[in-house]
Amino acid sequence: MTTPTAPITQDVVTIARKLPEGGPVNLVGLTRDQLRDALIAAGTPERQAKMRVGQIWQWIYHWGVRDFAQMTNLAKDYRALLAEKFVVEVPQIVSRQISADGTRKYLVRIAGGHEVETVYIPEENRGTLCISSQVGCTLTCTFCHTGTQKLVRNLTAAEIVGQVMLARDDLGEWPKPGEPKDETRLVSNVVLMGMGEPLYNFDNVRDAMKVVMDGEGLTLSRRRITLSTSGVVPEIARCATEIGCQLAISFHATTDEVRDKLVPINKRWNIETLLNTLREYPKLSNSERITFEYVMLKGVNDSDADARRLVKLISGIPAKINLIPFNEWPGAPYERSDWERIETFADIVYKAGYASPIRTPRGEDIMAACGQLKSATERARKSRAEIAAEAGL
Repeated sequence: MTTPTAPITQDVVTIARKLPEGGPVNLVGLTRDQLRDALIAAGTPERQAKMRVGQIWQWIYHWGVRDFAQMTNLAKDYRALLAEKFVVEVPQIVSRQISADGTRKYLVRIAGGHEVETVYIPEENRGTLCISSQVGCTLTCTFCHTGTQKLVRNLTAAEIVGQVMLARDDLGEWPKPGEPKDETRLVSNVVLMGMGEPLYNFDNVRDAMKVVMDGEGLTLSRRRITLSTSGVVPEIARCATEIGCQLAISFHATTDEVRDKLVPINKRWNIETLLNTLREYPKLSNSERITFEYVMLKGVNDSDADARRLVKLISGIPAKINLIPFNEWPGAPYERSDWERIETFADIVYKAGYASPIRTPRGEDIMAACGQLKSATERARKSRAEIAAEAGL
């Protein structure tokens, strides 16, 4: 754990992160083209730029080196130039909680004193890192704790990539020169399912994923990265063509009346509009199915009729349905569906020909489960009645 140094701020203005002017440039999160341009602007001869990009890229993203002095295949005077013009910085871990099931939740401090949460979920054959794309969230999904925190700002590409890097720091996953290569990946999968709506921060998310997927650094394949959206219809096709990762839809209801309350973005792009867009999704195939996330809320969206409606709605879309037992949080206006009800729902979906795994709740004891993430600095707590009234419940 590191010692927090930045002041905590409580502003809730929706702003993009304005990078400081005049100071050293952070190389983390720059795409290869952006890194090349930055090196040339700092005095790197153009004919050397491609080679320098490759060398620096490997030091930062393969070896996890943050100090230019350790980049020993670069000349000393060039290392001094880099140290003068640039920094290699990742967000700061303010606190780390470890659940009884091994889940780790990091409270992460970013520029301006804002905070987000990042969660690492170890499993038998993989380790999934759930990363955030915004401070707070512009959406107000009523079952989601993050949705009760106002949006402060978008994260930069550096702050998104930095979450992957700080998790590897904490897990001790960077390779060590001279030691045998270890093919085991502790962070083997990344899901953009933390705080925020990734498609409302499209450019930064796209650039960050280019860095994460690059074959000479962090090297996570696009099939091991899943972006979850509540249904920002105009950006969905761009997700396929410009990022290329797997797509998950935060769906949660089978009628517009219910989805309007659970996922208010539905009022702008309703179920029919969303599903028509998904049917035209450029990467849609049996090998690249769309995941529909469906949180199970007692007496709200968990009936047999809902299950039958769900499979009818998504008919013709190669898909799987992730059923998520609701993870309760203080003031939540909903309850988790009974386990028997969840299993019955799953059985109806499965018999209709769709995979319907029930997600095992992870990290509930440290509020690290789906829908529970929220900055510790966001102290305002709404009552159950206030949340219900805002949702029209």
